[in-house]
Amino acid sequence: MTLDLLPFGQGARIVAVDWAALVQEEARRLRALGLEEGAKVSVAHRGVLGGRDPIAITVGRMVVAVRRAHAAAMQVEAL
Repeated sequence: MTLDLLPFGQGARIVAVDWAALVQEEARRLRALGLEEGAKVSVAHRGVLGGRDPIAITVGRMVVAVRRAHAAAMQVEAL
């Protein structure tokens, strides 16, 4: 399953990221925020307009807002 499809509040671990699907600068920013393979994450909030963008992701003690397209590039496994 991809991170954008993860149910609200469900814990998961990122198992793979399609870095080639992301712009290099955006990929670097996501890595700096800790969104890479092995990170434990959960969905804290989803946007309410149109495409439900952005998605607020909890990573450790941080909450990070990412675009739905970025979350779709991340494969996760439920914990």
